[in-house]
Amino acid sequence: MSTPSPIRIAAVLSAEHRRRLMEHAREVNFDESARIFDEGGRADTFWIVRSGTVTLEIPMPGHRAAPVESLGPGELVGWSWLFPPYVWQLSAEAMTPVRAYEFDGTTVRLLMDADPAFGSAVGHWVGRVLAVRLHQTRTRLLDLYAPRTGATR
Repeated sequence: MSTPSPIRIAAVLSAEHRRRLMEHAREVNFDESARIFDEGGRADTFWIVRSGTVTLEIPMPGHRAAPVESLGPGELVGWSWLFPPYVWQLSAEAMTPVRAYEFDGTTVRLLMDADPAFGSAVGHWVGRVLAVRLHQTRTRLLDLYAPRTGATR
């Protein structure tokens, strides 16, 4: 099974739709080891990485969180802002110092509703990202929990 390629914004959104989205960006920085968001928290923001690495994790009760994917420049951090009930489904941590563009989810949802072409483009972008993340998460969980060859019961 092949690993899907990361979905970078420049490869998915047209120049016009990127321009419209970027009109609402705010530059932010995260220090190494900073928690960006935690599973179960209110999801009202998302980011596009400019530089650095962000790790997505699944909290595991009684264990360390399981890292499922590392994100780099041009990649979307956070998709839960787009879908009710707007609650984070994973956690995210800056593994290195991170520079990112930050967006208000409510503002972007309003823009999507006001312009169906823009809304469709952003929705398809986030959908493609979700498909890759689901594949990565499944693969990582299989790596962690699949029976090992030669293991005895």
